[in-house]
Amino acid sequence: MYAVIRTGGKQYRVATGNRIKVEKLPADVGAEVTIAEVLAVGEGEAVKLGTPLLAGANVTAKIVSHGRDDKVRIFKLRRRKHYQKHQGHRQSFTEIEITTISG
Repeated sequence: MYAVIRTGGKQYRVATGNRIKVEKLPADVGAEVTIAEVLAVGEGEAVKLGTPLLAGANVTAKIVSHGRDDKVRIFKLRRRKHYQKHQGHRQSFTEIEITTISG
């Protein structure tokens, strides 16, 4: 069984036991999180789609860790104008493990 969930403005296809990195969630490590924004649930050939969300479906996940991704370097240059700008960014994430899918 799999589900398509939406969290942090992105969509993820998940199955029970999967570990994924999502945008940072405000919960402690080891806590259970319920994701109610389920877009689709499928098992084999049977697929249930929501419009846009599937009513009564939810995904339960356990928070494994928090962290920060690798640094992304940003460099802007205007040629012949003596303009250069250096910048860096590290995005925070939460790693979750999917425990149950209901719907």
